Amino acid sequence: MNTTAEPVVAIEKLWSVFRGAGRASVIHKNLDLRIEAGELMSIVGGSGSGKTVLLRQMLGLETPARGSVTVLGQPASQMGDEGAASRIGMLFQHGALFSAFTALENIAFPLRELRTLPRDLVRDVAMVKLQMVGLDPSQAHKMPADLSGGMIKRVALARALVMDPPLLLLDEPTAGLDPDSADAFCTLLLSLHRELGLTVVMVTHDLDTLFELSTRIAVVADKHIIVNGTPAEVMACDHPFVREFFLGERGRRAASLLHKPPASV
Repeated sequence: MNTTAEPVVAIEKLWSVFRGAGRASVIHKNLDLRIEAGELMSIVGGSGSGKTVLLRQMLGLETPARGSVTVLGQPASQMGDEGAASRIGMLFQHGALFSAFTALENIAFPLRELRTLPRDLVRDVAMVKLQMVGLDPSQAHKMPADLSGGMIKRVALARALVMDPPLLLLDEPTAGLDPDSADAFCTLLLSLHRELGLTVVMVTHDLDTLFELSTRIAVVADKHIIVNGTPAEVMACDHPFVREFFLGERGRRAASLLHKPPASV
């Protein structure tokens, strides 16, 4: 991997501080993270370690107290500007579909908001994305309430990718799915990662998903990244969180996936 090229995400000396009730709570302190083009980076950490806060920093939804967050060569604070959906796709934990819109209308929403494309073209592009995530055209006009959990995730993924962004952020992508649906969704993500040349940043606590998808894992503990490397390198780190999270019975069972070929970069 060429680390001399400009990274897709560069976080330097980040401090995240929440203030309330007359006191300040430091979530991140001097946190550094670099994500290269084509990686499938997973971020893990204990409850309250600020994993989702990091995604919000990348989206420009949170402002660092100190330090810098650069995404695709621009300050993350500019990610909220017009056209940001063409640069970053976001898959929220529970899909976050609009309940009053059909599946196809949800996928088409970012394109419709542009107000620059013909209605028929928007519909055709949304239909292509629907099929790209493995859904049949017959599902296009169903309401979110009529979709299974796995279908909701796929529709949300299609919406995140409808404008062909180079960077995809995932917050607990397999949360709430049964094992078969989670496996199928992981297979889909690996395929799209490879075929579209995406850079993917994923927050997850699911060990099977973690080992199935990750090219690198960044572990957040003690307010910073304590280790950042391949799954094998992370598991070799001697830290209480790593031992508890990765080396327990569930972690050893999930780590058996390490013999499989890693995700393509």
